[in-house]
Amino acid sequence: FSQNMVRMHGPGKGKAASALPFRRTPPTWLKTTTRDIVKTIVEMAKKGLPPSMIGTQLRDSMGIAQVKNVTGRKILRLLKHNGQAPDLPEDLYCLIKRAVNMRKHLDRNRRDVDTKYRLILVESRIHRLARYYKRVKALPPTWKYEAANGPSLIAA
Repeated sequence: FSQNMVRMHGPGKGKAASALPFRRTPPTWLKTTTRDIVKTIVEMAKKGLPPSMIGTQLRDSMGIAQVKNVTGRKILRLLKHNGQAPDLPEDLYCLIKRAVNMRKHLDRNRRDVDTKYRLILVESRIHRLARYYKRVKALPPTWKYEAANGPSLIAA
């Protein structure tokens, strides 16, 4: 038994998680139709929100705990179906963004040895995640992360 993606850097076991509702049916008080929810999701994606933020907005403003329970499909699947899926997977995008910010910080603070070390850890996570996404064909096989093209990846 081997696990692919696990906590790499740090002693934590990563047990924390939110508890999902037991019932997988939409709540009886929810009067919003599936079509309206999908339209809202696509509009939010057009504004530039990532899938996780869309889910948070729907939970907080519309009272939709799990989009999958209401629509039958997850947010990313709905976005792919409507041609609004992000180019990079969200977790990879966040890691690249973090690495770019760390590099920017290191340009200003050359002697920050701890950030230099943490940057190495973050970039190794990026390479590892990229290897996984190439294997499951979510990224093209020629895709490569380089520190120089990091800012252009997150700007797009």
